[in-house]
Amino acid sequence: MVISSFGIACRPQFYLRTPQFQCINKVQLNLVAAMEALDEPEGLFKDNKTNNSANGRNDVKAPAWKKLNSKELGIITSMIDKPTRKVLNGLKRKGYEVYLVGGCVRDLILKRTPKDFDIITSAELKEVTRTFSWCEIVGKRFPICHVHIGDTVVEVSSFSISARKYGRNVSADFGKPVHCDDKDYIRWRNCLQRDFTINGLMFDPYARIVYDYMGGMEDIRNAKVQTVIPASTSFREDCARILRAIRIAARLGFRISKETAYSVKNLSYSILRLDKGRLLMEMNYMLAYGSAEASLRLLWKFGLLELLLPIQAAYFVSHGFRRRDKRTNMLLSLFSNLDKLLSPDKPCHSSLWVAILAFHKALSEQPRDPLVVAVFSLAIHNGGDMLEAVNIARRITKLHDVSFNELSETQDLNPRALKDEVVNLATSLKRALNHMTDEQIVSEAMAGYPQAPYSDLVFIPWGLSLRVSRVFSCVTSGAERGFVPKQGSKIDYESLAVGNLPEVRHIFARVVFDTIYPLSLNRDNFET
Repeated sequence: MVISSFGIACRPQFYLRTPQFQCINKVQLNLVAAMEALDEPEGLFKDNKTNNSANGRNDVKAPAWKKLNSKELGIITSMIDKPTRKVLNGLKRKGYEVYLVGGCVRDLILKRTPKDFDIITSAELKEVTRTFSWCEIVGKRFPICHVHIGDTVVEVSSFSISARKYGRNVSADFGKPVHCDDKDYIRWRNCLQRDFTINGLMFDPYARIVYDYMGGMEDIRNAKVQTVIPASTSFREDCARILRAIRIAARLGFRISKETAYSVKNLSYSILRLDKGRLLMEMNYMLAYGSAEASLRLLWKFGLLELLLPIQAAYFVSHGFRRRDKRTNMLLSLFSNLDKLLSPDKPCHSSLWVAILAFHKALSEQPRDPLVVAVFSLAIHNGGDMLEAVNIARRITKLHDVSFNELSETQDLNPRALKDEVVNLATSLKRALNHMTDEQIVSEAMAGYPQAPYSDLVFIPWGLSLRVSRVFSCVTSGAERGFVPKQGSKIDYESLAVGNLPEVRHIFARVVFDTIYPLSLNRDNFET
């Protein structure tokens, strides 16, 4: 993620939370114990308290400033990928200050694999370009550097650009806390511009210090997503933060604070101001990185699903699925099985999750025999060889999940009838995909529910829908010449991320098959 995307404008009406500023040199504790340091006697840090009365800001309060030993938090150098280390080392050798910032620091503390690493430096961007042979400045209004290390792009932001982005009045609004040096103040000012407290962490891998100016460590300990500034102001400044709150809570299994949750609901309509490309990107972050099921549940809980995916919201309503429902359904089960195969550093291409949405829509409109679905998924996997798919499916001895309304009772279909049903399913799936990209049909999805908000949002571009159609085209057109189906169960994540057709088909078939015939009900795949 780009550093500059975390920004907010600082204004006098912003009020930060909790105790006065405190500068702590070092805390030799593990994560849980480090958080207990918040309860140290007041006298321990008496000399470092800040008096804001000098600038008339007696009502402004902020979390205690903490400097924590990264080693005690379990962060080691090997947890940072090699391309990022090369960029850090290159800038450090030139004498610049360099830090990891944002969600990657949070993930390192949580022992999770970061989706990416963001760097911020005291160097100007032109100085960054002179440091690396393949480096480019991107973005006009708020530029950053893309440093190319092999096949990896490392994003580098500059403190000077960050300060310019958010104006010159930050210090006037909040004042410079006493007993803290200029470097502390610069770091604090940058962290103040972040979206959520748990993203407002800064890590110096050379000094081995994690700087926490926003109370992020306490919120990590409490598994809470909370905005740095009041949520209503934060979301009005950048409505994409609403979707980021959902995404982060889903990925980490965190709860959203009461104030933040209220503003998510109250300002949900504002996300419709985002352009469709941005919405597709945010939905891809939610559904392609291993937390799709949790994301769908939270989107539904906070009333965002009917705005983003009205067709899927209508499915939830028609099946009596409540906002806080703990039950599952076939749509959630499909994405749960997808999640098992993905992670933040091993995502899938967007064509895969769009294909799953279209498949489920087709099946929910016309339930099918489990054997038909099995043959369909096998035919997808092998490039349309229907004969082979039928022969394999007829040897299945596993029990199918009878709890799904999308599956009809098992029928005794002859091979010809079975093939016809499979082709019919593929045809209905293409129709479902067309419906998902038709604004008129999308707008009518929730028409039967007067209380539902109106949305005709279609963020799936035509090019992506054509790409998804190719996943299923082999079923109706017959076995593809020269198509080599995926061999073995090992996933090529690089191919999956770029949408390689055999890899996407393999994972799609695997997810569908494991949903219809769950391992929890069976142990053997089929007779050999």
